[in-house]
Amino acid sequence: MAIPKPLLPEEHSESEKERNKISCEPLIPGLPNEIAELCLLHLPYPYQALVRSVSSSWNRVITDPTFLLSRKSLSLSLPYLFVFAFHKPTARIQWQSLDPRSGRWFVLPDMPSPKEVCPPAFACASLQRQGKLFVIGGMRSDTETSMQTTIMYRTSTNKWSIASSMPTARSFFAAKSVNGKIVAVGGSGTSAGDSIRAVEVYDPEKDTWTSAARIDTCLALYDSAVVGNKMYVTEGWTWPFIFSPRGAAYDADRDSWQEMKQGMREGWTGLSAVVGNRVLVLSEYGDCPVKVYDEEEDTWHYVGGDRFPREKMQRPFAVNAAEGRIYVVSCGLNVAIGSVVFEEDKGKQVVKVMWEVMEAPKAFGDLSPSNCQVLYA
Repeated sequence: MAIPKPLLPEEHSESEKERNKISCEPLIPGLPNEIAELCLLHLPYPYQALVRSVSSSWNRVITDPTFLLSRKSLSLSLPYLFVFAFHKPTARIQWQSLDPRSGRWFVLPDMPSPKEVCPPAFACASLQRQGKLFVIGGMRSDTETSMQTTIMYRTSTNKWSIASSMPTARSFFAAKSVNGKIVAVGGSGTSAGDSIRAVEVYDPEKDTWTSAARIDTCLALYDSAVVGNKMYVTEGWTWPFIFSPRGAAYDADRDSWQEMKQGMREGWTGLSAVVGNRVLVLSEYGDCPVKVYDEEEDTWHYVGGDRFPREKMQRPFAVNAAEGRIYVVSCGLNVAIGSVVFEEDKGKQVVKVMWEVMEAPKAFGDLSPSNCQVLYA
């Protein structure tokens, strides 16, 4: 057997020399590295992830955990709208991100999922401040079977990854972030008409799923909202209004379910958004009036302010909220942004919404929204 020739000291340290060379390279020629790092900190999404390929020194700095902590501590993260859209003629799915400040759209990398899927069957949730987006479950359209997959997107890397599979295959269900964990409720199972009562919770820190208290009611169509530690799930009304919908409320602290109050479930006539711990609903009928729920009176009140810009917004809608604003995405990916204002009038809180519309490029005309999430990046 040939005995390997021992490395000389200078050969043995060649890789170390290379690392030292990289660490000594100026990030931006002519600037001290401290100033250059500040410049990189102010790069907006998604350019931070993209410019890692500029040089080894840029990649080293941007992927350093202290760099991400510095960005968070300086409050440089801003809200972006992420839209799960599909091409109506082909049913091809696509994730887009909108910068509400500039009106610029970015296409995300392809999500790792089967090509033949039913977009509305997925559930989407997010950890807004952490910049993490989750796409869960879903249905293969070629076999009509529900899926167990958990797919995660990070704004910091502009990449998708596969997380631990959900224990129960399900589609057409509700999922929301409650106390930093993702709660999956109801839906259809592996066979037609197989309604699921099991509730499962995903812990992103541990990448694990655990069982939670089962829901007593099998709900068919879903909208959901989270206020504090409570998740509200409802069938919601469908047009025309034929029957009174069912609904339930999950207390994450007590791991228990109770029936939703009658006034809340009967007035929940559309898609919801939570602003200032108040549940608002964009109604599915007429000119899509917006209502706000009054928990003390167990009733809904129409909001003041502008009329919803129905003439530029065509169904179907996807709705979310952040920082006092409601984001409504319509067919063709036009986006209506409603600024919510809370005022006091004769001892009562009055809610007003002021709308503006960001029209999408004409090339988006055949895209339809399935879901939207707001993430900070």
